[in-house]
Amino acid sequence: MATGDVYPSNVFSIETGNFQVETVQNVSTPSMQIDVVEIRQVSATGEQIVRKQPAVRPQTGEITVTRGMDKSKAFTDWINTSLEKKDIAKARQNVTIVQYDADKKPVLRYHLSNAWASQLKGADLDAGSTNPATEQVTITYEECTVERV
Repeated sequence: MATGDVYPSNVFSIETGNFQVETVQNVSTPSMQIDVVEIRQVSATGEQIVRKQPAVRPQTGEITVTRGMDKSKAFTDWINTSLEKKDIAKARQNVTIVQYDADKKPVLRYHLSNAWASQLKGADLDAGSTNPATEQVTITYEECTVERV
C-alpha cells in the first residue's frame, strides 16, 4: 500500500479457539484503555503530593457482533453454552478479530482472551420492512492485545 492509504473496514473475520464464524455483518472493535489510580500523599514538609499511575489489573471489555440469522451452528452452540446452559467455564474461549487489506492479507488482529457470550438480542421483526433479520451478540472478554501483522 502507498503511504496514506488506509485498510478497508469491510474485510474482516472472527475466529474462536475452535471455529471461524461463517458470516458476520458488523463487529465493534474493542477499545483499549488503562485504568488510572490516583494516589495522594503528604510529604515530610506537609506538602500534598498527587501522583497518577496505571492500575495493575488488565482492562476488560465487550464487543458486539451483528450477524444474519443463518445456520452458523458452531457459533450458535457457543452462544448457547453461555446463555442457555450457563456453563461459562466451558464457553470461555480466545476470540480473534482479523482485519485484512484489499488483497485479503491479514494486517491487524485483536486477540480477546477468555471471551464468552453475555447477551443475545434477536431480530426486530417488522411486517413492512424489507431489511434482513439480524441478531446481535455481546461478547465479554478479560483482556485484549493487538497484533499488527
